[in-house]
Amino acid sequence: MEHQCYHIPVLLHPAVDGLHIKRDGVYVDVTLGGGGHSREILRRLGPKGKLFSFDQDKEAIRQVLNDEHKHEGTWTLINSNFRYLRNWMRYYQIEHIDGLLADLGVSSHHFDEAQRGFSFRSDAPLDMRMNQQANFTAADIVNSYSQQQLTTLFRLYGELHQAPRLAAAIVKARQQKAISTTMQLADILIPLLGHDREKKDLARAFQTLRIEVNHEMDALSEMLRTATDILAPGGRLVVIAYHSLEDRLVKNIIRTGNLEGNLQQDIYGRIQNSLRAVGKPIVPDNDELTANPRSRSARLRIAEKA
Repeated sequence: MEHQCYHIPVLLHPAVDGLHIKRDGVYVDVTLGGGGHSREILRRLGPKGKLFSFDQDKEAIRQVLNDEHKHEGTWTLINSNFRYLRNWMRYYQIEHIDGLLADLGVSSHHFDEAQRGFSFRSDAPLDMRMNQQANFTAADIVNSYSQQQLTTLFRLYGELHQAPRLAAAIVKARQQKAISTTMQLADILIPLLGHDREKKDLARAFQTLRIEVNHEMDALSEMLRTATDILAPGGRLVVIAYHSLEDRLVKNIIRTGNLEGNLQQDIYGRIQNSLRAVGKPIVPDNDELTANPRSRSARLRIAEKA
């Protein structure tokens, strides 16, 4: 079937189990992707249950709409960035939800479609837009950002100690010729990376550009704040993160109720946080890793609203 090759859902059953689904509940999957998590949620919902699934990529929406197994009446597909979660719930007159699932990062089909420019495995335009209606691409970043801006990005989003050298090399190269493809960029950066970590650090450099192009950290912050507000008592927040930047925000909001990770207490010393962690973070087991190599860096966190 088409959706099986389009995207393999990561930690499918642990994630959906974590939602503790009620048959007549209201749920949100803010990262539709290939629809694997959404389909499993729908399978557990009754006829009065509702699921809202977000994806800013029209291709993901199209793939799911072409699937003969879509569920009429309970499933609403929303072609939008999940940072607008609050606005869309207001639009559909939903005040509270019983659970939200987020599988962060990039869907496997984005890497598999070379022309999208997410990977250095093949030569392609330096694009990296999840929403192809947007105008801003990775090529715009490498050709227009100042050396200091690039250095800051590689440090912040890639956590790369070579950030100053990478930025300088990009600026020098673009003075000779605009950088427009993934291979051009890889050829510029590889000589500055150690052989023992070449692929890992190159992946981090590409991750940096992807995060900046799609404003991923800002979008995640807005979504997490909204999720905390609109979860009903007993509602579940389920998030799969793939790198430390994402996971830190998720961990902070679960532990402290805010993205900064600052514990806030009342006059009696009680922590002011409406969320509580459910169990310990879940990581892929050997079976998961064998079936889905994309899951190797995944970390699943579950929280419940008090």
